[in-house]
Amino acid sequence: QLQLVESGGGLVQPGGSLRLSCAASGFTLDYYIIGWFRQAPGKEREGVSCISRGGSATNYADSVKGRFTISRDNAKNTVYLQMDSLEPEDTAVYYCAAESSSKLYTVRCNPGGMDYWGKGTLVTVSS
Repeated sequence: QLQLVESGGGLVQPGGSLRLSCAASGFTLDYYIIGWFRQAPGKEREGVSCISRGGSATNYADSVKGRFTISRDNAKNTVYLQMDSLEPEDTAVYYCAAESSSKLYTVRCNPGGMDYWGKGTLVTVSS
């Protein structure tokens, strides 16, 4: 069974940090662009960050640039999202998703193009 499983969410104070993990089972992430998306209550799902198959190309939403870092460890079949300087506006359910790609160095971050989705992990930033 092909699955993506997110972990690492929780409650954190403003200014704090969390690291989210996205682990794949049933398939290898080597052939996939991986993206992190989030959905806050009452808002549409938005792209946060995506990373190319090889890990050399990344993109970030303007709202998280300089605070979040995406990375991947293909040997562990896992992608990470390091989130620093968290703000209350970062509160949301965070999802990881995978899009198959034939290109090693290309990144795109279109939720409509993703082939697989995890069920999400809740991040709450509050004092």
